[in-house]
This record gives sequence, C-alpha cells and structure tokens, in this order.
Amino acid sequence: MTGAGRRVPVGRIVGLSGVRGAVKLESWTDPRTRIFDYQPWLLVKAPGEETEVEGVTGREQGKGIVAVLPGVEGREQAAEWIGSDILVPREALPEPEDGAYYWCDLEGLEVVTVQGVPLGRVQHLFATGANDVMVVRGGGKEHLVPFVQETYVVSVDLEAKRIEVDWDPDF
Repeated sequence: MTGAGRRVPVGRIVGLSGVRGAVKLESWTDPRTRIFDYQPWLLVKAPGEETEVEGVTGREQGKGIVAVLPGVEGREQAAEWIGSDILVPREALPEPEDGAYYWCDLEGLEVVTVQGVPLGRVQHLFATGANDVMVVRGGGKEHLVPFVQETYVVSVDLEAKRIEVDWDPDF
C-alpha cells in the first residue's frame, strides 16, 4: 500500500521574484530542488480552490528557490498564487528505500504496543532534530512516540495498516 489517490504536500509559494512573474518557493523535498521532479502540482489556495499545473520550471537562487508557473506572465498574476500549498499525487514520489517511510503513508495507521494494547491512530508526525515523533491519538489520550525503529517502533505493516511499538500505554 502506497497511499494511492493521496496528495502529498511538498511545498508552498511564499513570495515573488523579479518582474516577469516568477515565484519564490518553500520546498520540503530533499534536496529542495527535487520539488520540480514531482509533477503535476496541485496548487491549493484555499479549500476547494485547486488548480493543477504541469511543466513548472525552476532553479536555486541565493538561499531560496524560484519557479516559473506555466501561463503566469507578470508579477500581478504571480501574486495571486502567494500562500498556495503545493501538493503532488503520492504516486509521483519514488518508493522509499527498505525501512524508510513517507509520513503520509504512516498517518492513519493503528498503533498497538507489543503487549497488544491499542494506543490509537497516527494523526501526524513531526521532526525534532534528533528523530521524528508520531502523534498517536485514541481512547481520549495522546501519545508522542519517537519513530525510532528497533528501539520504540518494532514493526510497520502498511498492508495491515498497523504499527507495533515498544511503548508504555500510560506514558
């Protein structure tokens, strides 16, 4: 299971660059210019305001990256896209290496302890610098479980939609 049909946020349009209609991007890909490899983009300005674009080009410029959206000519047109989230189909991303996972594939999975105690479902993940952390909610509780494989995360079964963790359910 790879999250078929899901859309994954990969960046955001955060500003303007120059007078010809280029936009500045915040990219969440690694490396950040890889965002141009994953197309088409779905630009989401607000819920229900979505536009698909393909053929976006771009480059690094200073400490940021700049993109040219097809059909956008001039600053005024480009300004309309500031604040838009950039999503791509999950299928556009390469399959992760063995033992690696996209956060979007883990969200919604059931989390149980090695003793079989259900903790809830993965709501989202966040990075701390040291490791990623799963936010697991269920039974009126929230658990912050470090996503450290072989220490806290015993197994991930995407097909069964289940993660087994070595974690105290009272913590």
